[in-house]
Amino acid sequence: MFPVGPAPWPRLRVLWALWALLVVLLAPWRLWAIQETQECTWQVVLNNLESVGKNDAIDHFVDQELYTVDKVFDLLVDAPIDRDEVRGLGADEWERPWSCTLLGSGHLLTISLQTYLGFPYYLKINYSCTGEVSSEALVRKGHLTGLKPVVLVTFQSPVNFHRWKIEQLQIQMEAAPFRSPAERCDAEEVCLMSWYTPMPIKNGSVVMRVDVSSNGLGPFIPNKRFHVNINGFLERGRDHELQFTVGNELFHLIPRHFVNVPSRPLWYTVDQTPVLILGGIPEEKAILLTDTNFKDFFLVELSIDSCWVGSFYCPQASFTATIYDAIATESTLFIRQNQLIYYFTGTYTTLYENNHGSERWVRVLANECIKRLCPVHFHSNGSEYVMALTAGKNEGYVHFGTITDGLVSFKLLPRDRSVCNAILVDNCSITWAVFIAGDYNLLMLVEIVGPTSSKYFQVVSYDLEFIPDARGLEFLMILGTESYTNFPMVPKGMSYNPYNNLLLIWGNFLLQSFNSENFIYLADFPKELSIKYLVNSFRGDMAIVTENEEIWYLLEGSYQVYQLFPSKAWEVYISLQVLQQSSRYAPNETMVTLFYEDNKLYQLVYLIDNQQGRLIKRLMPVEQLLMYQQISKEYVLERQGSHLTLSFSNFCPFTVMRLQELPNPQIYTRQERYRAQPPRVLEPWGFHSENSLAVYQGLVYYLLSLHSKYDKPYADPVHDPTWRWWKNKKQDQDYYFYLANNWRSTGSVHVDMTSYEKIYDLKAENELPERIFLDKGTSYSFSVFLTTRKPEVQHGPSFQVLSPVDLAVVLADPDCIEAMVKEKVLVNRNSVLFWVTLSDKRSCFDQGISGHHLMKTSMLVKVLGSSGHCFQNTNRGPRMQSNLMVPVLIGCPPGKRLAFDITYTLQYNRVQNKHYFDCVKVDPEMPCFLFRDIFYPFFLIQDLVTGDSGSFQGSYVLKVVGGGPTLDTIKEYSEEEIYRFNSPLDKTGSLIWTTENTTTTEDLAFNIMSHNSLGIEWLCLENSPCHDTIPHNIFAPEFFFKVLVSNRGVDESTYCDYQLTFLLHIHGLPLSARRAFLILLVSASLFVGLVILYIVCCLLSPYMVKVCNILRWKINSIIGLESNYTYSTPSDSRAFSHSGTVSWRSSRLNSRVVYKGAEENKAET
Repeated sequence: MFPVGPAPWPRLRVLWALWALLVVLLAPWRLWAIQETQECTWQVVLNNLESVGKNDAIDHFVDQELYTVDKVFDLLVDAPIDRDEVRGLGADEWERPWSCTLLGSGHLLTISLQTYLGFPYYLKINYSCTGEVSSEALVRKGHLTGLKPVVLVTFQSPVNFHRWKIEQLQIQMEAAPFRSPAERCDAEEVCLMSWYTPMPIKNGSVVMRVDVSSNGLGPFIPNKRFHVNINGFLERGRDHELQFTVGNELFHLIPRHFVNVPSRPLWYTVDQTPVLILGGIPEEKAILLTDTNFKDFFLVELSIDSCWVGSFYCPQASFTATIYDAIATESTLFIRQNQLIYYFTGTYTTLYENNHGSERWVRVLANECIKRLCPVHFHSNGSEYVMALTAGKNEGYVHFGTITDGLVSFKLLPRDRSVCNAILVDNCSITWAVFIAGDYNLLMLVEIVGPTSSKYFQVVSYDLEFIPDARGLEFLMILGTESYTNFPMVPKGMSYNPYNNLLLIWGNFLLQSFNSENFIYLADFPKELSIKYLVNSFRGDMAIVTENEEIWYLLEGSYQVYQLFPSKAWEVYISLQVLQQSSRYAPNETMVTLFYEDNKLYQLVYLIDNQQGRLIKRLMPVEQLLMYQQISKEYVLERQGSHLTLSFSNFCPFTVMRLQELPNPQIYTRQERYRAQPPRVLEPWGFHSENSLAVYQGLVYYLLSLHSKYDKPYADPVHDPTWRWWKNKKQDQDYYFYLANNWRSTGSVHVDMTSYEKIYDLKAENELPERIFLDKGTSYSFSVFLTTRKPEVQHGPSFQVLSPVDLAVVLADPDCIEAMVKEKVLVNRNSVLFWVTLSDKRSCFDQGISGHHLMKTSMLVKVLGSSGHCFQNTNRGPRMQSNLMVPVLIGCPPGKRLAFDITYTLQYNRVQNKHYFDCVKVDPEMPCFLFRDIFYPFFLIQDLVTGDSGSFQGSYVLKVVGGGPTLDTIKEYSEEEIYRFNSPLDKTGSLIWTTENTTTTEDLAFNIMSHNSLGIEWLCLENSPCHDTIPHNIFAPEFFFKVLVSNRGVDESTYCDYQLTFLLHIHGLPLSARRAFLILLVSASLFVGLVILYIVCCLLSPYMVKVCNILRWKINSIIGLESNYTYSTPSDSRAFSHSGTVSWRSSRLNSRVVYKGAEENKAET
């Protein structure tokens, strides 16, 4: 950008008065009454656990692992948090070791039992005001006046919808005040303080938007948005210091890196990229890297080998270390240096189950001569893309790169022959390429060298040679009959907007087309200039940067191109900024890049002020510049008496434009929102401690974990993810409230059960939503109220009042959507009311999974004759009106699902079968059904966004796709097996089930079911997997069927392909005749054997009794004989001698008996 200084003021007194009056007129008159009010703004930084309470601590999002907060929850004994219930422990069970990863939607946590975990970071929130020196005093004042920041965290949907669930998820949290313990303060009670909230993360999302607003108390602070993204290219070293994995950080910005260096485009995947990179630093293999959209940034020297392979097939003129092309995707960075390209995949454990981040830069296509990288701004089919244009031996080919979960692969396109051969030319070169993801179409801008060395260009089948002569018109339709100038047309690139199908070809001209066939030449852009790159917001406007660093602006749908810089309006704006002593502008500045963020245009500018250089991000004041241009051109000097007066012409056809009757947004935006408030602390000043903040972390984590686990096949009795959390504690809510009011809550923390909920009734704001999802045949309606500037009313025939303003609705795909506009002229109010209804035409989309493969289109609402002329003053400055573009996504909206209605199924089956028998071992999460009973399944269509839940009334196909006798032995069936087990045409005796319904699919392969079906009869024929199931105990056999239910191809009421897979537990399966006969034979044999044994025992019992008696008599006789020898001798001496002899023999006999008995016992064991 050229050096910019204060604009020279005109010398004439009349023009002095003009500029002075201009400044007054541009001041928002509504804000005059609050001119003394301070302008305040929010400040948000990221703090890790160790930085909480530290004043100047600022962290970057590197750590992605969770930590346990069980210790603080163990203190909450008498609280609504039931630890055993949450963990799933019984009264006599011990806690088992566990390991965890991040929570994610559609994927359960890999933990053996549920527990409370915490996130690795907090958001620290403060605010500052102009003119105030002490921000600490402001924060204290805000806290004492009741101010509480409200934080809304929005998680960006992932790219790979094959791995993660597509959803629009938000969580709204109220910040908790925390007094800093870093410094002792005896003079004041509060001292230093800030507000803190947990910074949650979820699987599949690395981009988060943080919107901070006020609760309505305290000072007025406008809402502000921050970008908090995970940086997968930083890691902690051995000393726990952050270091880059892509290279080494340079801590000094040298002026030669930026001063008088041409600006360059910023390329990335829209809305999906957590880390942005920008090259172009001369003679340095360094890039600018940021994870906050350049709120702050790093200068990083890349650790690449910087090889240069020049050869006869790669005509490289010279070597340079400059990084020319840089593209950022969700997980991978791409750069081009000379003819080589490299990529580096970041470490994102939230995106991949197995981390496969790069350890170093990977060189790809090493044997190719790459002359340019072309970005693909939008992802599709679960992947991101990048294109490399070749030179040399493979001239005329494109290397098409695909990035899926950080894995990069390239393929050469076209596959069969080069573009030159396809268009039948000998010498051609691809200048630019655009990939249209929705149509899977690759458009290439091809430069062709003719026989006389003349060059011309071709896009698809359209030839471009010379710039046409517009003859003073704003635009010219290219029909082949127009005349041409002598300026050769030199295309340099293309840009495509998938929402409105707008294809732009740019160079020293600007062509636009909405069907890639018929082009319109925009004559407002000077043919003497050459466009260097375009910056598209994809929301209806774009910026143009020329080779000499001029900035132009274009509203899509119009044909007028506005010059923003350099211009008279820019000089006026700079003069006003100098008068206000703004630090964001300097006499010497150089633009580094230009980009859109949240539909606003921003500059990255290098300023030199007082011989000090700095790089800043600042807003490009598009609206102000257009207003200044309009007022500076359209004024009239009229003499009234002895002085001149100014009068201005306002070309805006209305004075007031309001949107009314907007429906509740969630049903169209598909935005799911949860609300969480910090636990109440029993502290006089309301300040939280580290323990209460840890409790807040655990509660937010568990709230989101309930959300992730709610997407399960069996529907809960209450359609709300938080129902299971509090269902056993609601009756004690008054008791916990009593404890809190009497300051008796354990841990000095009170958890209010009503503070953690899902919000289903968001109200519409006075603006159109960010995007609209339309299902089959659905519509979106609103009204536009316009107060006209002209008081006169036009009358048509039959005294019909005609509208003084006209409203147009432009549809990108009129074959797919339609709009109906009705108007009502309010004569007494000098206004017009338009009702607009946008509807889907049921013609452009097949059935798909919820949130998958949505068709991009758009609706543009504009007031005719108002483009670039109408502005509304707000507290954030002027805002452009009259052009309202809304992206429309056609297909199955996110957040809709099919669930098995187990509650009504059990109730209906009990009534129809007159009984219900559950399994012996009851599982409340998976009730059993009896084999011999007719099975009547029912399903629910649940809207996770609006909370609606109703019976599925459509048709569906039910298939058994797997099964096994136990949960551990469930087997997936092949396509052939699925056909044999489920098709009524099967003749192999393999059917698992049948039904009396006669409706089948078109090929007669499967039965079509509905909620009015006659039920399912279980067969388990001879060749089916459930036939002859072996019982594992005395109870009847059981079997687990894996059932797939889908409405694809049989239900025309919706674009949604509802696919539900669930397990069905069937018990009481019959045995086969052979196995039953074998069991009967074995049982009968055992019974007969027992009877025979009983008879034998009865017949032999008298003899056995006699033998036992004889044996007992003999034993008694022996014992009596030994006793007679011992005591019958009269002589003492002989008795002594004989007794001793007999005793010795008796002891020997007893020893033999005992030893023999021991041997018998040993033999028995």
